[in-house]
Amino acid sequence: MGYDFLYEIDGGVATITLNRPDVLNALTFEIYGQLRDLFAALQRDDAVKAVIITGKDRAFCSGGDVEEIIAPLLKFDARAHLDFTRMTGAVVRNMRALNKPIIAAVNGMAAGAGAVIALGADLRILSDKARFAFLFTKVGLAGADMGAAYLLPKMVGMGRTLELLFFGDTIDAATAERYGIANRVVPAGELMTAARQWARRLAEGPSMALGVTKQLVNNELNMDIASAIENEAQAQALLMRGEDFRIFYEAFTNKQPPKFVGR
Repeated sequence: MGYDFLYEIDGGVATITLNRPDVLNALTFEIYGQLRDLFAALQRDDAVKAVIITGKDRAFCSGGDVEEIIAPLLKFDARAHLDFTRMTGAVVRNMRALNKPIIAAVNGMAAGAGAVIALGADLRILSDKARFAFLFTKVGLAGADMGAAYLLPKMVGMGRTLELLFFGDTIDAATAERYGIANRVVPAGELMTAARQWARRLAEGPSMALGVTKQLVNNELNMDIASAIENEAQAQALLMRGEDFRIFYEAFTNKQPPKFVGR
């Protein structure tokens, strides 16, 4: 299938590069749909163990394209508006549901939908030139979109969330790291090297265990402590019957690094 972005797989790592640099990698209706479908399809692609999403040149993603999306939306009826917002939300929903690690390599501006897509990843490595802006209120819409009001408080807390969503102000990479949005900030020239190093480590790791870890973190966000502990006990007992657990023990016994098989 052809995409309106760059897509490659190398060594178990899939890299998605948003590729409309002349408009700061703004999204179109087609790109939203393609991202939604790709993240769903990756669930079944055994060749991919980890995913990187980034942007071409100086921006990560500036959100929805004003001419390609916002102008047409003004002519939509209520049903079409809801179909559109459900489609955009499905991008992040499918990212969170994917049982494989996703790294956002944020190379520049991540604004609006671009900022939420970065939140939807599991890890965020930022260039020192990266910036975030949750711009929705600046265009007359709710500051919460595509899961922002769910994800952001869990990273930065309620007060910071409301500040970011109410005002829509731009924050730099250092501030994003201080708030808890960034896992790491690196010099711009080292961004993709750092992202690939992490992705490669994850791709070579115990993929089933990593997938279950992501699922547990997602599921336990709204659980009480007793339910969470029981949830983890059942998952851990299941993984103890897997091949990777035995592979680790045999490698340890033989003083060799384990070569996990994801089962």
